[in-house]
Amino acid sequence: MTESRQDLRDAVRRLCSSYPGEYWRDLDARQAYPQEFVDALTQAGFLAALIPQEFGGSGLGIREAGVILEEVNRSGGNSAVCHAQMYVMGTLLRHGSEEQKRRYLPEIAAGRLSLQAFGITEPNSGSDTTRIQTAAVRDGDAYRINGEKVFISRAEHSDLLLLLARTAPPAMLEDKTRGLSIFIVPLQEAVAAGTIEVRPLPVMFNHHTTQLFIRDLVVPAENLIGEENNGFRYLLDGLNAERILIAAESIGDGRWFIERAVDYARTRVVFERPIGANQGVQFPIALAHAHVEAADLMRWKAAELFDQAEPCGAEANMAKLLAADAAWEAANACIDTFGGYGFAREYDVERKFRETRLYKVAPINNNLVLAYVAHHVLHLPRSY
Repeated sequence: MTESRQDLRDAVRRLCSSYPGEYWRDLDARQAYPQEFVDALTQAGFLAALIPQEFGGSGLGIREAGVILEEVNRSGGNSAVCHAQMYVMGTLLRHGSEEQKRRYLPEIAAGRLSLQAFGITEPNSGSDTTRIQTAAVRDGDAYRINGEKVFISRAEHSDLLLLLARTAPPAMLEDKTRGLSIFIVPLQEAVAAGTIEVRPLPVMFNHHTTQLFIRDLVVPAENLIGEENNGFRYLLDGLNAERILIAAESIGDGRWFIERAVDYARTRVVFERPIGANQGVQFPIALAHAHVEAADLMRWKAAELFDQAEPCGAEANMAKLLAADAAWEAANACIDTFGGYGFAREYDVERKFRETRLYKVAPINNNLVLAYVAHHVLHLPRSY
C-alpha cells in the first residue's frame, strides 16, 4: 500500500462517509438506484480511474481501481451499483477504434455518458457464452439485431450498452469461440425507439438486474468493436480485470464484516462478560480474518501482473474464488456474532450478507473457477 494508494483510499472513505447505512437501507427497501452516490463518485473522478489521461481519465491501474471499489464496500456501501463502468470500458479501451475511443471515453470520464451495462448472458446459454443465440445480421452499413438477454444489471441506469451478438452461425464455424461480435449500443435511444425492451428482474438484493428483449435493433457498422467474429476473444481479454475487481470488492466486504463483528463482540455483554471473550465467538472471526488477508495477497498479485501486461488468468480467477469465499465466511461469522440482531435491518448485516453472497455465483460461479484451475493450471482432464 503505497502513500498515493493510501491517499486514494482515504479520499474514497471520506466520500462514502456522506452515504451511511441509513442511505443504503432506504435504497434497499425501495429497490432504488443510488444515483446521488454514483454521481458523486463520477464527479470525484473515481469511476474514470482506468481511462487514460488523454481521454479525460486518471490513467491509473487496476490496483488503484481495486482500492476504490474495495473501500466503497468496506465503508458499508455497494460498489456493484457502478463497478461495471470500470471493467466494461476495458473492451472499448483495448479494442475500440481511435474514433470510438475519442467519441465515448471523454464523455464517460466527464459523467455525461454512463457505460454500466454489458449484454452477454442469455436464458438458454447460461455460462456457455459460445452458445448465445442473439443474432446480428449485416444489412448494408448497419447490423440488424434480434434476441434476448437476462441478468443484465443496471440497464435502466446506463446510457450505453456493450452487446455481444452472433454474427456467424455455429454450423459455419470449426472454432466455436468464433462468430461472436461486440457492439456499442446507445441503450436509452433504443429503449425510446422500442427496439430494446427492458424488464426489471426482481431478486433478493438491490442489484438492478433486468431482462432485455431486442427486436429489429439497427446498429451502425461503425459501432462494431474490433473485428467481426472476434468478440469472444475481446470478452475474454476483459475478464481478468473483472475477476480482480470483484475480488477487491469481496475483500472490502470481508473487512466490513470482520470490523463489525469485532466491535460487537467487544461491547455485547452476556453472562457478565463480553461475548468476544468466548473462543466460540472469537475463533470464527479470527479464522475469517486470516482467510480475507490471504485472499487479499492473491488479489494484489493478480493486479500487479495485470498492470504489467503479464499473463494473469490463473491469478485473477483464484483471487476471485478466494476473496468471494473469504467474504462469505466473514459474513457468516459476523451474523453468528450478532445472533438475532444480525437479521435486524438497522445493523446492515443482513443487507451486506445478501450482497456478498452474490459473488460466489456471479459474474462467474466459483465451481467454474475451480474447473478452470483444474484444467488450465493443473492440466487435469477437462471436466463435464
